[in-house]
Amino acid sequence: MTMEPHRRRLETIWSPIVLIGIVAVVVALGQFSGAESVTLTINEMLIRMVVVIGVYTFVGNTGILSFGQVAFMCIGAYAAGWAAGPPAWKQLMLTGLPAFLNETQYPFIVAVLGGGLLATVIAALFGAAIIRLTGIAASIATFAFLAAVNSLYSNWDSVTAGASSIIGIPTVANSWVFFAYVAFAIICAALFQQSRVGLMVRASRDDEIAAKSVAINVVHVRLSAFVLSAFLVGLGGGLYAHFLGVISVDVFYLNLTFLTLAMLIIGGSGSLSGAVIGTLFVTLIVEILRKFEAGVTIQSHILGLPRYSQEIGLGIVLALVLVLRPSGLTNGSEIPCPFSRLSMRRSRSEQETLTSS
Repeated sequence: MTMEPHRRRLETIWSPIVLIGIVAVVVALGQFSGAESVTLTINEMLIRMVVVIGVYTFVGNTGILSFGQVAFMCIGAYAAGWAAGPPAWKQLMLTGLPAFLNETQYPFIVAVLGGGLLATVIAALFGAAIIRLTGIAASIATFAFLAAVNSLYSNWDSVTAGASSIIGIPTVANSWVFFAYVAFAIICAALFQQSRVGLMVRASRDDEIAAKSVAINVVHVRLSAFVLSAFLVGLGGGLYAHFLGVISVDVFYLNLTFLTLAMLIIGGSGSLSGAVIGTLFVTLIVEILRKFEAGVTIQSHILGLPRYSQEIGLGIVLALVLVLRPSGLTNGSEIPCPFSRLSMRRSRSEQETLTSS
């Protein structure tokens, strides 16, 4: 009996620790390779991982498929661009910005956190209006939100530069900086899903009527998941702005929406491990297809795939996963703790010994 609390505590922290360790190994291997293309690929993967973890925080815990989370990535990216862009350019092109943004260039961490906070505020306002919806109605509402944000940012010339791009954002190329945000996102998502509110959110996902019968305020707990999701996705948007150095509204629309959802579904939308492993797996598949699409030389012969093979290949992989393993590569489960199983076997053997004696 005395080992039970320790076993549960170990099970709680095991999966996040292993996931952070796996990502750290991938980053270290990328640094060891020394290839700039590998570093760029890993940096982009880490940013997308932050976004996918944010999407999982809402979709995985509530069971509501949201097509609108990438809108918060757009909001976070533009907020970071407003904060970190050069004042001279902002005063010339973004005349609608308030003075505290137009006349000052803020450091990287302030810009990224600002993007996350702005996404949080907007999520709280928008979520209060649509979070009462469920099923297909909620999915359509989130897609409408994505379309509305895209339309607004495409036409608000004095604040977003409209169809043009925001340029001059200081770039960050250190993979360990992006890794730190991935670790932060994993810890936040893990703490939330193990918290009292997180348990209530998943209870409402599994049986909404039963959850309401035990006085769980379904709207409030789902809104908390929505707001935390927006914060993490907004952070990912801020990181993406500093990764590219230039942002355009078209980047944050359908292609990125379906890519992040594919990463989550292929990995397993029911677990944090699925969000991380799905991002790693899809990035590997896309990079392999990209190499073959560019052409690979094999014994003086150039083997190349036709254009758009990345999209076709990703679609095939997604279809195969949905058919062969509907719950994703992780089957909707976290990485099991081997020490927990060992302690359970020991406790069982001790009980059997006491019973026999």
